Amino acid sequence: MASPVTIRLSGLPVGKGRPRFAKASGHAFTPARTRSYESALRLAGQDVMGEAAPMEGPLAVAVIAVFPVPASWPKKRRAAALAGEVWPTIMPDADNLLKVLDAFNEVVWRDDKQIAKAAIEKRYGAKPELVIRIEELTGGSASPLLVLPAPTLLLEGEAA
Repeated sequence: MASPVTIRLSGLPVGKGRPRFAKASGHAFTPARTRSYESALRLAGQDVMGEAAPMEGPLAVAVIAVFPVPASWPKKRRAAALAGEVWPTIMPDADNLLKVLDAFNEVVWRDDKQIAKAAIEKRYGAKPELVIRIEELTGGSASPLLVLPAPTLLLEGEAA
């Protein structure tokens, strides 16, 4: 089994936007903000994968969306948020954060239908970013990837 792949995209995490419809034609289209974010995510995936072929077989994916602590919060609440004692319950929805991973099709994996296990977590942190870890699954392996690492392990001290 290959080692896990970690992809990071700095900036405020963006979820997949709802499809919009053109009034004249009735055709559906993806909002510009979603297209732009998926393009940046795809580039980040290409940077990490280099010349490697997309992953094959079943995959486990862990997504950590890190949001900035609101500047209007008092120091005590800000400190609690950075310590992981306060969870973000803000947009985007967790499922929409997973949907932007379509950007990795034919780059990191052949198709997102290969994802057999997934975990997602929203946290507060010093710098907003989206962190995605992908691991190939074998046999009946219970992936430790789905137990999301502590912020200091994954967000600060890990070499990608």
